[in-house]
Amino acid sequence: MAAWRLRTKIFFPQLCRAFAGRRCQLAAKRRDAAPGPVSRFCPPKTSCHDWIGPPDKYSNLRPVQFHIPEDESPLEQKLRELRQETQEWNQQFWANQNLTFSKEKEEFIHSRLKAKGLGLRTESGQKATLNAEEMADFYKGFLSKNFQKHMYYNRDWYRRNFAITFFTGRVVLERVWKRLRPKQKLSSS
Repeated sequence: MAAWRLRTKIFFPQLCRAFAGRRCQLAAKRRDAAPGPVSRFCPPKTSCHDWIGPPDKYSNLRPVQFHIPEDESPLEQKLRELRQETQEWNQQFWANQNLTFSKEKEEFIHSRLKAKGLGLRTESGQKATLNAEEMADFYKGFLSKNFQKHMYYNRDWYRRNFAITFFTGRVVLERVWKRLRPKQKLSSS
């Protein structure tokens, strides 16, 4: 057990350093970039890490501002771009899904209240609501109607995550290999 702890203490920090990279500066492209359409959140220019912003008001997902190191390899760039594309795809899907859900929910409540002969407001001026059993009908119907869309979303989500995991493994191996590879000595002739 002690040998395992010793190996972990030695190997884990090396792996972390290899994964973090040597330089800790943002690329000029990132410094000059305008905030994305999802959020106005922008990390400090001197940051050397990915930053997670506040939840988006439409998708309820937290947008990520990805760090772009100056010495980013082509493989690291491909991984970062894949992660950014996946984040944008995910944000777009959930923003559309949440908007559709809200609209259909309001229409359902309005139609049920109208069928009961009630208005949108109670006598005391509060917003009229339906009970949990009536809302359960809406939730069941909404999920049934969108089953195919969610199935395709889950399939694509797993594909993207497997691709990201695969490229992350390749990047980690590339960084470890760079650190462990013997450095070539300059020979004087």
